[in-house]
Order: sequence, then C-alpha cells, then structure tokens
Amino acid sequence: MGKTQSRSYDLATVNSSPQSYIGESVFNEAVKPVDKPVIKPPEKSVARQSNSCPVKPVSKYKTGNNPWDWNPSLTANTPNSNSQKTPVPDSTEVIVSGQQEPNSEAEPDIAVVSTTTVENVAELESTMSESDVIEAVVCDEGELQDGVMKEVALGEGKVLLVKEGSDIHALGAQCTHFGAPLVKGAYCKGRVRCPWHGACFDVRTGDIEDYPGLDSIHKFGVSVADGKVKVKANKTALKNFRRQRNMCKAKGDDTDNVLIIGGGPASVVCAETLRQEGFTGEVSIATKEEHLPYDRIKLSKAMDVKPAAIALRGEDFYKNADINILTQKEAEAVDTENKSVTFKDGSSQTYGSLVLATGGSPRVLPIPGIDLENVRMLRTPADANYIAENAVGKNVVIIGSSFIGMEVAAYLADKAGSVSVVDIIKTPFQLVLGDKVGELLKQLHEDHGVKFFLERGIKEFSGKDGHVTEAVLSDETRLPADLCILGVGVVPTTDFLKSSGLTMNRGFLTVNKFMETNLPDVYAAGDIVEFPLFTEGDKNVNVQHWQMAHAHGRTAALSIVGKKTEITSVPYFWTVMYGKSIRYTGYGAGYDDIVFHGNVDDLKMVAFYTRGEDVVAVASLNFDPLVSQAAEMMAKGLKISKSEIQEKPDTWVDKLCKL
Repeated sequence: MGKTQSRSYDLATVNSSPQSYIGESVFNEAVKPVDKPVIKPPEKSVARQSNSCPVKPVSKYKTGNNPWDWNPSLTANTPNSNSQKTPVPDSTEVIVSGQQEPNSEAEPDIAVVSTTTVENVAELESTMSESDVIEAVVCDEGELQDGVMKEVALGEGKVLLVKEGSDIHALGAQCTHFGAPLVKGAYCKGRVRCPWHGACFDVRTGDIEDYPGLDSIHKFGVSVADGKVKVKANKTALKNFRRQRNMCKAKGDDTDNVLIIGGGPASVVCAETLRQEGFTGEVSIATKEEHLPYDRIKLSKAMDVKPAAIALRGEDFYKNADINILTQKEAEAVDTENKSVTFKDGSSQTYGSLVLATGGSPRVLPIPGIDLENVRMLRTPADANYIAENAVGKNVVIIGSSFIGMEVAAYLADKAGSVSVVDIIKTPFQLVLGDKVGELLKQLHEDHGVKFFLERGIKEFSGKDGHVTEAVLSDETRLPADLCILGVGVVPTTDFLKSSGLTMNRGFLTVNKFMETNLPDVYAAGDIVEFPLFTEGDKNVNVQHWQMAHAHGRTAALSIVGKKTEITSVPYFWTVMYGKSIRYTGYGAGYDDIVFHGNVDDLKMVAFYTRGEDVVAVASLNFDPLVSQAAEMMAKGLKISKSEIQEKPDTWVDKLCKL
C-alpha cells in the first residue's frame, strides 16, 4: 500500500542522559551513548511481531447490527487502591475509590525511572556507589523450573525469576500498567503476560511487547555459584518498577517530519516508538483537545479526575523527547497530494508522513430534547467532571447499557439520588457477553440500587426553562431526570477525510497489516481503522480496544522508519464495576454458543465463546490468569477447541506450557 521515503536515524543520541523522577526530585544518570553512527533504515523486510499479544478495550454501536460495533476501548481498568494519590511526573497512576482489582494489593508510590537500555544496565550499576546497589542470594537454583515463573524477595523489593533452559532472567515483578503481580500472569516462550489487562514483556530484555501501558520493566543481573542464585539490582529501579526505553532527540539538520493527528494512545505510542527507533526528524501530535493526551478510559471510572492526573505522559517527557504537542488543533481537511493538513483555526501544516488516529465521537440521537441542558455525553474530562458534580443527590438516567453506560452507573450508584438505565436490548452487555453474563452483571448493579428499563428505547427528553426534567421512553414511561447521559456508541471521526482520496468503509479507514492506507506516507491507527486481524485469518475488522490502539501506533511507527512489522496483537479488554473485573480476549463476533464454567451466582466464572468447534473468545470473572493464558494461545497461532473445554476450563493450558 503506502510507500516509505528515505530517512536518517541517530541511535547515538538515544537517551544519552536520561532523567529519573523520584518523587519531586530529578537526577541524571550517566549513561554511555550507544556507539553507533548515523544509519540508514534497513530495507523493508517483512517481519512478524515477536509473539505479539493483546492490549485494550472497546464497545459501542457503529452500525447497530454487529455486536463488535460496541466499544470497550472506552472502558479501561481501574487503579488498585482505595485512596487518592498525586501522581509523580510522567506517571499514569490514578486511584479510583472503591474500585479495586480482585486480589490486588495497594499500589506503592510510583516513580518513573528512565534507565538505559538493557545492554547497558550492568555498566550503569558499575557507576553506582555501593549504597545504590543491592546484591543477594534469592533462592537455590534447584527451586527454579524451566518455563515457570517465581517471585522472590530482594531487600525491600521483589524480583521475578524465569528460567529458560540454562538461562535465568531476573526482572521487575510488577506490570507497568497498573502494578499487577506478573508471577500470577501467563508465561510462554520468553514472554510474560499480565494477568489483569494483557500487557506483555520480553523476559530477555524487559521490554514491553504488547500493551496496555507505555513502559517496560527492569532487567537485573543474575549469577549462579554453588547452586545459589544471586541477583544484583539498582535500589531505585527495584522500588520503581517502570522503565522508559531509550529515545533519541530531533536533529536540526533533519528536515523530515511526522505529523500525528489525534490525542490518544495510538498517537503517543507512535511518537515514542519513532524516537526509540532513532527517528531524528520533527514529530508532532495534533489534538483537538486542550489537554495533553490522557487515559480516556478512566473517565467512566473516576469521573471527578482532573486531566493532569490521567495524562499518559507529562509535559517534561514530550519536551525531553522533542515531541511537539499541538493542542486545540482540530483537523478540517487533508491534502494528500500536497501533503498538508488544514486545521479549523485556519492554520495548516505539511508532513513527510501522516498518521491518522482521531478516534471516535459519541453518537448523538436525533430525538426531541437532545439539546436540553443536562443531557450530556461522556468524552472529555470536562464532561466527566460535569456529570460527577451535577449527579450528586439527583435523578440520573443513562441511555445505553454497554461498557460506558454501566461503568458510569457503577460510579454514580452511591452518589446520585437514583440511577436508571434504559436500553432496547433485554440485558446489559447482551451483544458482546451474552445473556447469562449480562444477567449476572445486571443483578450486581441492582444490588447497588440501579434500576433497569430494558427492551424499550428513548422517545424524547422533556424539560422546563431549558433544563431536562423527564426522560420519556418508547412505551410512554416517564422517568424523572435531573441529568441524562447518552452512552449509545461512537462513530469514527473521519468526516474531514471524505475528499482525501483515502479508502474508507462505513467511515472507517482501510489499512493493511502495517497500518498503511492506500496512499503513500499516510498511515492510520486506533478506533478509526479496519485492519486484517490475524486470529480471524486476516479478515478486515474494526477493534476499538484501548490495548489495540497502542499496538497500532507502534506498528505504524515501525513502518515509517522502514522496519515493517505485521500487527499481530490479540484483542483484549476489561471492565471494572464495584471492584469486580471482567476480562475478555479474542474476537467473538458471530459466536454461536457459550460454554460456562464456575459459579455465576458466586461471581466466579469463565465463558468460552465458540464458533463451530473453535473457541474464538474467552471472558472471565475472578478466574485469573485464564484469559491471559487464552490470549497467549491465540498469539501463538494455536486454537482451543470446543471439545477441550467441555469438561474442564483449563485442560488446554498444558499445550501452552509445553510450547
């Protein structure tokens, strides 16, 4: 499809003096520059992503017919503590009161530590004083089994050990997304997958291989003598489990530039990957919002959160990486022939490569009263804050019973005077999770006082003096309403591209496995694309998951720098309500049966969604790490058969362990 132009790269400047944030203080680490000259990008060899895996959530109506037109990507995980914290610079931590991951522990204070590449860790440690480093025996060599993870204590921290043949790897013990204990996740052939949200890390380097989250984990030194395993680690790295990969800076004599449109995870990961891969031209992210790119899926879980608390990266990060953030820049038109973008403020910008990642816009219902005050949609921090402030003690009506609507209902259940949910389907989440899981979650909400008005639609909103007072349903039921929230899906934000010459289907941009569009040097990523999903035999699909947008952004960046790598990420999403987390992996559109295990009434279950004899998706509640294990099976190109899960839910796991 698209064609990549010649570019220059400078790996010698990659993070030559990285900064580490410890609370409010900053120190510079002395790091030896990578000893490489300016290089040309490699020829466009096609490589498959190394055992790629899943990442983000989504759900929303697009056409009204396909259940995968729902967008769980607008629903993210929630932090794992019950108190508010002020994030440190460049931290993405947000604490959601009362919503905690099952079996999770309170997350410690997090500082982002920007270390060197794994190859230089030993050298960095050699420059530290004795007080900066801890080295100790952590276990006997005989305690380690090949391919089995083991968590051990080292000083005041923890380390994850993995034995692969004769090699022993020591890594950070927590996932960099939300601090989940990686030892409880899934391991297969050199990669560990988070049990909560599916992020993946290479045990040989600690680098993040699949998402969500932006940072890698630390890799520590290991030695074995007399049957004793000894680990050596920098104390700061041991305490602060996030590691930022090396990044280069822009060069004034490099006239090449990449313009990224959109302020979501696809844009941020794309920009970071460009710098990690040595791209020294100008990199700009243009977003129509007034804030730095932020973790949008937290808006439905922590509705009083402020934008700075959920920023994906801090302002200093972008400054240090020479990534320009252009706020309040809404694209109006793209001239692909002259390679320029025009914005609604009248300005324009040219590009060498263009990445389109504009995400979705909330669907607006064409009904009377839609413009009344207090009829709101949830898209921005301002929307979330308005809802949180105006719902207290009031009658709230939510239109839509999928992920956004139900997470909002969970957040407001103990704050609003009443919460009513309206939808045309017969049970919440019916189209994605099925009737049985939907009924389970409906009962969970009802136990917290939420009322449902299902199998009926919204006819109109009525009001007085410009303010909504009632929601009138299709059966003439009239619900008192001080605040109404629409959660009826999103549509792709691509209207500005209609005259661009780009191939689109139902408003979605068509891309290939490398996120290339039909036009040279134009790429697209995230919720607005239809791309070949490898688990579906490369069928073109739209997957609006938070995790998948990250993977799209990385794939687009690799294509731009001439390191074309196929997208092989397995869809993975989650939702959290009242401290209960549903995890889901795969692509279940068109499933014809569901096989259940566990006790639904006790909120412990796993559901296998099958199409013919193949399991195409798996959802669970309090059944970790089965969903992450299933995702890893799919990532390896293996199938789980319906016959394998009829009697027991995990007989197939042995196949994964033996790979």
